[in-house]
Amino acid sequence: MSHVFPRHTKSELPIAAGGDGCYLIDSTGRRYLDCGDAAVSCLGHSNAAVVKAVQEQVQQIAFAHTGFMTSEPAEALADLLIEHAPGELDRVYFVSGGSEATEAAIKLARQYYLETGQPERRHVIARRQSYHGNTLGALSAGGNEWRRAQFAPMLIEMTHIAPCYEYAEKPEGESSFDYGQRVANELETEILRLGPETVMAFMAEPVVGATLGAVPAVDGYFKRIREICDQYGVLLILDEVMCGMGRTGHLFACDHDGVAPDILCIAKGLGAGYQPIGAMLCSGQIYDAIRDGSGFFQHGHTYIGHPVATAAALAVVRELTYRELPARAGVMGGKLQTMLESKFGQHPNVGDIRGRGLFRGIELVADRDTKTPFDPSLGVAPKIKKAALAEGLVCYPMSGTRDGRNGDHILLAPPFIIEDEQLIELVDKLDRAIAAVI
Repeated sequence: MSHVFPRHTKSELPIAAGGDGCYLIDSTGRRYLDCGDAAVSCLGHSNAAVVKAVQEQVQQIAFAHTGFMTSEPAEALADLLIEHAPGELDRVYFVSGGSEATEAAIKLARQYYLETGQPERRHVIARRQSYHGNTLGALSAGGNEWRRAQFAPMLIEMTHIAPCYEYAEKPEGESSFDYGQRVANELETEILRLGPETVMAFMAEPVVGATLGAVPAVDGYFKRIREICDQYGVLLILDEVMCGMGRTGHLFACDHDGVAPDILCIAKGLGAGYQPIGAMLCSGQIYDAIRDGSGFFQHGHTYIGHPVATAAALAVVRELTYRELPARAGVMGGKLQTMLESKFGQHPNVGDIRGRGLFRGIELVADRDTKTPFDPSLGVAPKIKKAALAEGLVCYPMSGTRDGRNGDHILLAPPFIIEDEQLIELVDKLDRAIAAVI
């Protein structure tokens, strides 16, 4: 009998016993092509350089509290991230995961305005059908209704505008650009409703991950968002926890849209699963306000800047940058999109195939012509997850795509080292899993 408290108490899970490149291996020796572990394993499961970095760092120093000392890998990792970071991002605050990164971003935004004499700025605006983490602050910013529902009485009051969700929400006859500008302008409307002097930040995912299923914004959307934020003195926080670190073909996902945030959150691919780590990057202007004001960011966790975690992430980012793996993710992602379209493009229950790089989503529908989703009571997404696992494929199906209850999608996020024959294996196994359920 297990004493582990699992995510789902009625599931019997295989035991992960090993990893080999793009494959997970269970305790019976069975191999699973890993294409959906929440977009974490960007380097696969047996990268020698990262393993060596972890081993060497543990031998030197495993832990030093950042209230007393910094460490060489943390300093080197921050330098490397800022070397490649967009815009005016200049400082890195390390945490242990994505929820911590977005939580820190929200608190930093608030403290920035306190330090600059604008204590009335307190509102955060985000988007419906977003996901920013499971801590209470991050959950408040997120628009994932299924995750929010039972904790709603405890959440911080934040407001949500429409996502940029072209497939389901763009009216017929409206151009993609006009649609993007219209939904972006909802931010200005909400700022004016709340009072411009009271709004501190807008938070969004450049490519929406778990909740919508790899939905990128249309061209021009984020440039308009950036203009609105600048006009009203609102900080732009971009959540790249899932879509960042090369996943969409750029080391930082926002580079595709030609915009830079004031605060940026990363995790998942930063450590590639070899250590739990995340980070919040902020502009020099924000950092200087803290430095020249109170001098102290009133936030922190025990394991921030952990030497072993930052050593692992340093090795990961070096692998990503030196081997030009984000560009490879872009190329292989294009191949995957072509294969998915070839296999499922005319499938009567596949409404949309979308994404960027090796971050792809398939939206499933009961009726392709009307885009009507399946009845939620059918449990399509969890059934596909189970069927795919039976085929030897780890993917990330989710329900509630449209509104938190209706809609199903499958998220695919394979390692950047995936080869052509493994892409074929992925599509074939997914085809069999979908056929078994639908």
